[in-house]
Amino acid sequence: MALGRLDIRAVRNLVGTSLVDLQAANVFYGENGGGKTSVLESVFILAMARSFRSAQIKPVINHAEDECVVFGELQGPSGQKTAVGVRRNRSGGFEAKVGGSAVSSASELAENMPVQVINAQSFELLTGSPVDRRRYLDWGVFHVEQLYHKAWRRFQRSIKQRNSLLRHGKISSAELASWNQEFIETGEQIDALRKAYLAQLVPSFTSLLERLSPGLAATEVRYRRGWDAKSNLGEALERSEKADREQGFTHVGPQRADLKLLLDGHDAGATLSRGQQKLVVCALKLAQGQVLGGQRDLPCIYLVDDLPSELDSEHCQRVCEVLSELPAQVFLTCVEPDDIARHWPEQPAMFHVEHGAIERIA
Repeated sequence: MALGRLDIRAVRNLVGTSLVDLQAANVFYGENGGGKTSVLESVFILAMARSFRSAQIKPVINHAEDECVVFGELQGPSGQKTAVGVRRNRSGGFEAKVGGSAVSSASELAENMPVQVINAQSFELLTGSPVDRRRYLDWGVFHVEQLYHKAWRRFQRSIKQRNSLLRHGKISSAELASWNQEFIETGEQIDALRKAYLAQLVPSFTSLLERLSPGLAATEVRYRRGWDAKSNLGEALERSEKADREQGFTHVGPQRADLKLLLDGHDAGATLSRGQQKLVVCALKLAQGQVLGGQRDLPCIYLVDDLPSELDSEHCQRVCEVLSELPAQVFLTCVEPDDIARHWPEQPAMFHVEHGAIERIA
């Protein structure tokens, strides 16, 4: 499924926009501040019911409006169309429909339209906290492993209840044990699903990174599951119980997992240049789309903001070539039209964006 049509109302300076006959590759160019990134943001809202630029929805809505609306038509390989619409208001209200049926949660919406963002914030995969890398990992497992979301929800409930008991201080071992069992069962299930996913992701990542930059192909991905590798989760939880009770939270488990990226034994985020970091991040994101396309035959939608920044012409060309080969639809932004068009193997759809107005050029 790919977006064939996109209607945007009141997303930042895009007051009323309708884009039709969208292609596999769509380039939006123009001066900064014109609204290019807001187009990408609108696609993300359609897929996730939130922005990738702001934790709050209020700044996203045009100041003259009370709500923003994004509507799209997903087109299947045989020509079938599925309507998707999302409405958000200033108070945080959320309304979404897929194929005419109401959707009650963002996770249900996300299942229909896997979307990936490559922008300046993506560097946090290397330089940010473990939370950023867990979010990246869980995005992929969620879309590939059907059992994952249910296990993750059960785990979140168990750790919330366990931590609540720990914060109260005086609790019996029997009371704590009732939640420990659920925590252990779902925690080890999450760990197993993450490992199975990484077994597919890492070879894809390595292969793609070798194409983008052979000198970085030796970059190693290490998974740290959140407790001692020589113990099962039950044993680790038992050893940490004293510290858990004293400090009021759970010290071990998949909620503390991390991915470490190393080159020649050194932290990639600390030693690589900005351009090299971007290539590693691109390989991580592109690998997820490759795995998803091969596993579920579900194309990913990539939102790539200002791809040419930090990359020389040769490496920009390589990223474009890989993107064009993936089973994916791509929305890209740049300042000058040739910044992307000259690197793309075939002519992409071109849109000029200025002061919130979008004009199709090619």
